[in-house]
Amino acid sequence: MKAEYRNVLSQTAQSLLVFVFEDKEFPAAWHFHPQFELTYIKSSSGMRYIGDSIYNFSPGDLVLVGTNLPHCWKTVGEQKTPVQAVISQFSEELLGYNWLEKTEFQNIRKMLQLSSRGIKFSEITAAEQEDTLLELPHLPPFEKLLSLLNILNSLSKEKDYFLLASPDFIPNITKEDSNRISIIQAYVKNNVQSRITIKEVAALLRLTEVSFCRYFKKIHNKPFITFLNEFRIALACKLLIETDLTVNEIGYECGFNSISLLHRLFKRFMRQTPVEYRNSYHSISVHISKTV
Repeated sequence: MKAEYRNVLSQTAQSLLVFVFEDKEFPAAWHFHPQFELTYIKSSSGMRYIGDSIYNFSPGDLVLVGTNLPHCWKTVGEQKTPVQAVISQFSEELLGYNWLEKTEFQNIRKMLQLSSRGIKFSEITAAEQEDTLLELPHLPPFEKLLSLLNILNSLSKEKDYFLLASPDFIPNITKEDSNRISIIQAYVKNNVQSRITIKEVAALLRLTEVSFCRYFKKIHNKPFITFLNEFRIALACKLLIETDLTVNEIGYECGFNSISLLHRLFKRFMRQTPVEYRNSYHSISVHISKTV
């Protein structure tokens, strides 16, 4: 995934850009830009890469990405419906110079500071904001600006959120790094069911195993094996939510060579068993349908 620099507002006189993205999949490479970005997923599912974090996403995913934080969404597996997302991008000068220092915007300022790690809001919060977010791209410019401010103000008061990238992630990535990351990510995605070794991934980059391990940890702030396990667990979460496959079948689909390994890693990363995760997600879905 190529971390490309994009100044998304450089060619427009607007203070923000809001649009509906629709396609068969997300084509955007791993990229970053000097604007904040609020993304709401209406349909589609797959993997979300924010900084050094990797999690599955599904409809209702609402994430705020800070300035210059590398990010992308990637569809995984067969999609029952096309991708549809509402994306809002705005600069620190949304209301002019120094507007975030005003008392009225102190909650928004604190939230935007936290977004340097990426903020994932709860499913309930996303459901409460869904109608407003879906209406946003169709509003006249002035009403659009006011609506976005209201959305940001509401989100800034929420207590139920999750920070995505690790605290010590440093978004300092060169073009060569971006190309290498693209190769690694694609290989893992396409070979997740197989036994993936450091030797074969290092060979893709024409590095020795030792050099590859040192390089990967420098870029991702974690060993490659940890990243691989995170990808497989994120994929397992996606399948637990979207399918009726048994835990054993999901373990096979995600490349785990034993069910005990799946359970052990799932408990380590998700703090619950696969069955508990599936049940808790279904409980949240029922709660949302009753309250929204």
